[in-house]
Amino acid sequence: QVQLVESGGGLVQAGGSLRLSCAASGRTFLTYTMGWFRQAPGKEREFVAGISWSGSHTYYADSVKGRFTISKDNAKNTVYLQMNSLKPEDTAVYYCAADRKLAIATTREGYGYWGQGTQVTVSS
Repeated sequence: QVQLVESGGGLVQAGGSLRLSCAASGRTFLTYTMGWFRQAPGKEREFVAGISWSGSHTYYADSVKGRFTISKDNAKNTVYLQMNSLKPEDTAVYYCAADRKLAIATTREGYGYWGQGTQVTVSS
């Protein structure tokens, strides 16, 4: 079992940066593959980025590649999403997700644990 709590969302102007954090409870955080998803109003929740349990492999949606960076600090039980060059279309609620898989999943069904989400709003 793992519980996830996101933080770091807020309002930022286009071109700005934010860093989201996801703190996880549980002693087995090391064994979890982590993902970030987002959901804009009226849209489906979509995959943003994922990182393997060891932190050695990452995967990004094309829409954020080169702008966002996912990282994992197993000592702190925390996963981060550094978001640079933000665009208004990045506005959404961002969710942290976790599961005990070897491969990085890119669908909602691939993750069994979810946080409550944090709002990111990018103004033009």
